[in-house]
Amino acid sequence: MWSTRLSRLFGVRLPIFAGGLMWLSDARYVAAVVRAGGMAFMTPRSFSCDAEYERQLQLCSDLCGDLPFGVNLTASKRGSANVALKRQLDIALNAGVRHFETVGPACLECFDRIHAANGVLIHKVGFVDHAVKAERHGADAVAMVGMEAGGHPGMHEQPAFLSCAYALDKLSVPLALGGGIGHGRQIAALFALGCEGVVIGTRLLVCDEISSHVAVKARIIQSDAHDSVQVLRSVKHPWRVLCNDTAKQVLHLEAQGVADYEGFGELVRGSLGKSAAYDGGDVDTGLLSLGQSVGFVRQREPVAATIAQLVRETEQRWHGKFLSK
Repeated sequence: MWSTRLSRLFGVRLPIFAGGLMWLSDARYVAAVVRAGGMAFMTPRSFSCDAEYERQLQLCSDLCGDLPFGVNLTASKRGSANVALKRQLDIALNAGVRHFETVGPACLECFDRIHAANGVLIHKVGFVDHAVKAERHGADAVAMVGMEAGGHPGMHEQPAFLSCAYALDKLSVPLALGGGIGHGRQIAALFALGCEGVVIGTRLLVCDEISSHVAVKARIIQSDAHDSVQVLRSVKHPWRVLCNDTAKQVLHLEAQGVADYEGFGELVRGSLGKSAAYDGGDVDTGLLSLGQSVGFVRQREPVAATIAQLVRETEQRWHGKFLSK
């Protein structure tokens, strides 16, 4: 069951992909996922400078040993931020990284350079049409996320499993599915549907290797699916986040007609959540990515323990042929 085109493509034991977490996907976390059998992607935009990014790449390589790990390349909606993509890719390639997660149309330009270096990539999308376009541009695999996903799932309103069913009819490259997935019974279901991997984010947010403040982890553990809300649909770049004070203020401004980033001011600045919440423990300040699978998050534990539980749950459901409770 676990041996799929995706696991073989990325050289991992489990086709469990920990999508890049802004501010949180550092060497310690990425290596923990890799050592547990999955694949994870470091986020270059999380680091203050290229030197720190390079240091984290070296640390991750040391922690992973001979096991492969990945880098996330995310194109910004604000075009000026995309000038860093080529540099981030060059630094990763120079460090020996050959596994990538790409997000956003501007990343299509990176495909040829990744392949020229004998690398592989999985391109993350929210729309079936975008998945087809990515395959045509040479993506080795596609990750489809539904509207339940934490972070930026796109403007569509389709749940993950519906998008997946449509995408499987149109793709020949392997497909991974993400969005609202936090239990092994869901992983068994996506395998039965025809997917070859799963994308997990929210389910791992309170793991020991995640660097966020203990107060943030405590708040997440106390939350359920109703504590995950979408903001910024008015600017056509929705962000699924924890329903804290900042999220409520943003929703209030949207209800009043604000429809551009300038109108929200500092409230929507990503680094606000990092400094106030992830670093400082003020869980009500800043927008903090959180998917609807948060209801499956029940305790702090190492990454390896969470992944082992997901594997057990998946195998129990799979070998029970979906009939036992």
